[in-house]
Amino acid sequence: MYSNDNRIVITLDAGGTNLVFSAMKAGKFIIDPISMPSNAHDLDKCLATIVAGFEQVIEKLDEKPVAISFAFPGPADYPRGIIGGYLPNFPSFRDGVALGPFLEDKFGIPVFINNDGDLYAYGEALGGILPEINARLRELGSPKQYKNLIGYTFGTGFGIGVVVDNRLNRGDNSCVETFCLPHTMMPDVIVEEGVSIRAVQRVYGEKSGDTEHGLTPKDICEIADGTRPGNQEAAREAFATMGKVAGAAIATAVTITDGLVVLGGGVTAASRWIMPALLQEMRSKLHTLKGEEVNLVQMKVYDLDNPEEFAAFAKGEVKTIKVYGSERTVEYDTQKRVGVAISRLGASQAICMGAYSFALSELDK
Repeated sequence: MYSNDNRIVITLDAGGTNLVFSAMKAGKFIIDPISMPSNAHDLDKCLATIVAGFEQVIEKLDEKPVAISFAFPGPADYPRGIIGGYLPNFPSFRDGVALGPFLEDKFGIPVFINNDGDLYAYGEALGGILPEINARLRELGSPKQYKNLIGYTFGTGFGIGVVVDNRLNRGDNSCVETFCLPHTMMPDVIVEEGVSIRAVQRVYGEKSGDTEHGLTPKDICEIADGTRPGNQEAAREAFATMGKVAGAAIATAVTITDGLVVLGGGVTAASRWIMPALLQEMRSKLHTLKGEEVNLVQMKVYDLDNPEEFAAFAKGEVKTIKVYGSERTVEYDTQKRVGVAISRLGASQAICMGAYSFALSELDK
């Protein structure tokens, strides 16, 4: 989509730690990303940084951009460009900031703001994992094609975005969220306390007995791999715990949305230690009061990054049946199935792709 469009859109991936600015044309980045600290706890500094970042991008462009479009984490009135509410990663915005109108006054072009998880999923649906999976299915002769996608980001927080029938689901209140679901191991605690950078650090500290370790998830992953000194069992358990907690939350969304799942964000670099527990949780069982066994997820769950599982995912279970009252037969696939994959684009690039496509689609209305 928009691969031959010459309009330029400035993009921003606004994370709780860093702001990453860039610009896109014809579906591709045309400048190197510019990264700046978010200064999320100080409103004046944060707004000044946002303006400075966009100004630096514009200085690098040969022509005027048609819009600014970017992601922002947490609930807000996105159609009006107003950020406010419970924003754990941007506390200085909680009382309400008319960010879109502020930037429109500064730069004189339309400004579109969406939730970062929404744009991540939209970018993956248009130019990332969804078209890739569908192309691979066609190559293997499968008639199955997917139009629904749930995107999750594992990083400072636990973000979500949902695409239904290839269209972004912004919700009626711009409030499609997952961070506030219950933690499956601590039901009175939010799930983000189990699926985030701080979650990995906390569990490693608890399991290793060193709560003042000061390690990053990357460090802990290296310990799990055995390439860095540390408590290897605690490191692997930290990521497995995250996988279990994430898997329970994802199972809820998959059951309701019935679409593929793509995982992104920095912590997915440790996916080899996260995915086994995540998939095990999604494939787990519940019971009725009579003792009957029921799958937590009604569809069969596949690891789409595993070649053998992908082959089975593409094949399905085709059955031939007779049409009642005739000798004619028809074939149908009896297996309901979904899959989970790690992002190829990476969260930041997918978010920018989603922001770029969203802006042009709005301008074309």
